[in-house]
Amino acid sequence: MNQGPTNETPQREGPGRGPGLRLGLFAPFGLLVLLALAWTAGWFWLRGKAEGEIDGWFAREAQAGRQWTCADRSLTGFPFRFELRCASLSFARSDVRFTTGPLVAVAQVYQPRHVILEATGPFRVQQGGLDADVTWTSLEASLHVTGDGFQRASVVTDGLKGAVTGADPSPIDFTVGHLELHARPTPGRFATDGAVDLSARVQRASVPLIDPLLGGPEPADLALDATVTRAAGFRTRTLAQELERWREAGGAVEVASFAAEKGSRRIRAQGVLGLDDLHRPTGQLDVRTAGLEQVIAPLISEQIGARLGGDGAALIGNIVGQFLGGRRKEPAPGEIAPGQNAQDRPGEPPLKVLPTVRLAGGRVVVGPFAVPNVRLPPLY
Repeated sequence: MNQGPTNETPQREGPGRGPGLRLGLFAPFGLLVLLALAWTAGWFWLRGKAEGEIDGWFAREAQAGRQWTCADRSLTGFPFRFELRCASLSFARSDVRFTTGPLVAVAQVYQPRHVILEATGPFRVQQGGLDADVTWTSLEASLHVTGDGFQRASVVTDGLKGAVTGADPSPIDFTVGHLELHARPTPGRFATDGAVDLSARVQRASVPLIDPLLGGPEPADLALDATVTRAAGFRTRTLAQELERWREAGGAVEVASFAAEKGSRRIRAQGVLGLDDLHRPTGQLDVRTAGLEQVIAPLISEQIGARLGGDGAALIGNIVGQFLGGRRKEPAPGEIAPGQNAQDRPGEPPLKVLPTVRLAGGRVVVGPFAVPNVRLPPLY
């Protein structure tokens, strides 16, 4: 018996179905795998290139008489950064040697010219007859370079504690609660003057050996902003060679601002410093102080008064005290005292202007008076 036609027709696979659709679903995952393989190959290729650069740098330094040793060196950090690790780092040259504890330097793959460094103490350095041992609770440094050279370098550390031996007297102990150092090329002057801006901040610093000279045991806070000219040529030669090159090039330290506080004693200074032909500090500073008259005046009156003796010494002491700002007319209410800065904190003695401080011929001269028993030795 013949059956008539039915309404059922064969189903065809549409253009969005079938093997093509299934393959399309897995395509993104396949691309991701290929990308991961390419990234992995690229990272290991870059690591090999970095290893070669590091080996080459160590070899060049050794040929120049500078021996670096990175113990148990490793280069890790896959997949997004490079981590250079040393169980310890040491440096040796004819004039100086140092060692430090574990060190790690990190750079991101996408920003290889920005390096972050963390180091663990102790830091031990030997130079000449001096030895120093330094420890800290944390230390981090960073260096940002481009094809034109470094753009910024910084060091930040907390809990510094150390001692210097081999000096006379010895040891010289010191502590620093917090330390920051920053350097950058001076905008508009680096290409012409080789100028580099420096900024330093020191908090809760203590050197017990010099506390009696400075009038008390309180810790000191210091801040320095300066520009060093002719600094672009600094390399890793010996300190004496670097300083002599800098001096011959006419290098100078332009102190824009120096501030120090130790208890009730404060000092502010600005000026220009350099090195003379005998390698001694030279230059002059404009200085304002508060609470230091009782420290400075006796030093000067001691030298002059000793020649006069008795009443003459007392007279000279009074004159010097007044000359250094010991007696000033009291300001009227609301008026700023002579030498006082509008930013001086209320309730504190105003800063008083000292005569120009000059470093000349190995002496420290305040106005017409040379500070006795103070000689500036050659730095090298």
